[in-house]
Amino acid sequence: MNFNQVITDLKNKIYYPVYFLSGEESFFIDEISNFIENNVLSESEKEFNQTVLYGRETNVPMIISYAKRFPMMSNYQVIIVKEAQDIQKIEELLSYIQNPLKSTLLVIIYKYKKIDKRKTFAKTIVKNGVLFESSKLYDNQIPDWINNYLKQKGYTISIKASTLLSEFLGTDLNKIVNEITKLIINIPENSEITDVLIEQNIGISKDFNIFELQKAIGKKNIFKANQICNYFVANPKDNPLVKTISILYIFFSKLLIYHQLMDKSRNNVASALSIKPFFVYDYQIAAKNFSFENVSNIISCLREYDMKTKGVGNISTKEGELLKELLFKILH
Repeated sequence: MNFNQVITDLKNKIYYPVYFLSGEESFFIDEISNFIENNVLSESEKEFNQTVLYGRETNVPMIISYAKRFPMMSNYQVIIVKEAQDIQKIEELLSYIQNPLKSTLLVIIYKYKKIDKRKTFAKTIVKNGVLFESSKLYDNQIPDWINNYLKQKGYTISIKASTLLSEFLGTDLNKIVNEITKLIINIPENSEITDVLIEQNIGISKDFNIFELQKAIGKKNIFKANQICNYFVANPKDNPLVKTISILYIFFSKLLIYHQLMDKSRNNVASALSIKPFFVYDYQIAAKNFSFENVSNIISCLREYDMKTKGVGNISTKEGELLKELLFKILH
């Protein structure tokens, strides 16, 4: 099952005896487990029928003994096993999962790891319960995710604003949700989130960020690029060089692909580069300013400076000076 299917079933009170929640992205796992913990039982029912166990403090026989109990004055009992990735021989739960108690919701939270879906253990979970694997989102999926998340909350967001958030906050969904939660506290429902609101409420500059640096470089706007560079040098904690290099590497790698496309129509470029059509213009302009050979050299240069940030071929040059050097080589 995917995340939306699991949550929809829970909201409709369609329950399964086993929920095995695994994978790299903790946000979706927490959303499902928190929903079960907060909503399946009433407050009075929780006192006798809801138990939370922790992987390092429990074992398989103890979990099974809890799971086999019958609920008291309730239709269900909920057993939540947190940090289950720390349990030794968790596959020994198979004997219970093969014939689980229908009145028990056994929730196994197995973060940052996966189980082998080819094995009997996984196949039995699928047969008798829910096996949910939470995967990390890719960088290019984050703006759409932000857009959908805000839509569920009753807000819209501009493309520039969602891109700004994703590039500043990365792919950590918990971090993104925390910032969005703070952002919308004082904003009326049905409002559009703009880059101006983000600057005012989160502190991400709408004019001096990696998104604007990328645009300035693409246009070969040397003055603007140097302005942003100086801002980054003055605010190194918010603009680490390794992150700047990573995003510029992605940009120029996509520009390299653009140069090789036979069909440079807007929709084909958007599809080939995995970007919104809104951003195709930036690549069209950059392609005029940077030839295929230029782009190839810049990618090599970015690799060189990425190594320098890690101390390879660089003993004492500070990040700010490295950024200035890198920017000069890209633009000249």
